[in-house]
Amino acid sequence: MPYFIKKLTEKGIIARDYYKREVTMIPERGGIAILLVAMVCFSLNTLFFKFATTNYVALIVIAMFGLFGILDDMIDIGRVTKLLLMYYCSYPLIQYATHTAFTLPNVGDIELGILYLQFIVPTYVLVASNLVNMHSGFNGLSSGLSVIVLIALIVKSVLIGDVDNIFAVVSITGATFGYYMYDRYPSNIFWGNIGSLTIGAAIGTMIVIQGFIISGFIMLIPHTVNFLMYVYWRVMKFPVAKFGKEREDGTLEVPNALTLKWILPYYRRVTERQATWAMYALTGFFCLLGVLLPGRI
Repeated sequence: MPYFIKKLTEKGIIARDYYKREVTMIPERGGIAILLVAMVCFSLNTLFFKFATTNYVALIVIAMFGLFGILDDMIDIGRVTKLLLMYYCSYPLIQYATHTAFTLPNVGDIELGILYLQFIVPTYVLVASNLVNMHSGFNGLSSGLSVIVLIALIVKSVLIGDVDNIFAVVSITGATFGYYMYDRYPSNIFWGNIGSLTIGAAIGTMIVIQGFIISGFIMLIPHTVNFLMYVYWRVMKFPVAKFGKEREDGTLEVPNALTLKWILPYYRRVTERQATWAMYALTGFFCLLGVLLPGRI
């Protein structure tokens, strides 16, 4: 990461950290390091271990989302075009999603078959990647939340005794945690759209491969609520506001309470670090609920 930080800074690929009193410029697009490191580590392990084919397909899908993240950082290809193309990027997973039943508590398995494969699989990955992309802003917020969700999904996979298909995502998780150590407050690097789309795709991919549709949804409830708040904001046509600022005492001043991360700073005088940890705690709670659900629910 220090190497990437240096190179990105030298190339002028930087962005402003708006939650600092002084003008602070931080190198961005550091998410490419996560993807590269994960792919290198996974490739090196293939010299010693034989992995299920699903792992390679998952890595391809995740890398394709990362590619769109690079394009999104460089040029504006249009929201509709991007979403449409990203939807079909998930199609390689269809033949490897071995669990096509929808499990409900006290009801049992509801077999969805082709509906699960053609609709739920690509939609889940697309939605998860964009939820992660939207739930960001504070130093270490998005990457920290992603690490929490990914670890919860890994733990749940271990608990049900099914880990053959998740090694590629495990490599992504390890690389993301390493990245987080430099992204946490105060950030030395931002991951850009390539990071959020890559990790969001990893989360969605793992959920559909393992069949964690209900528990995965529960883990992502804070992300979903954040999205619904954004929709309400747009529908009601409230004034556009992308960033808050830091007061003289180090606490945050935010424009409104219309996004999840701004609710606590809007009503209480808290620092950026405190607001971020509050989001960690909230997501951690829902991840614990998802892990505690029995089986593949």
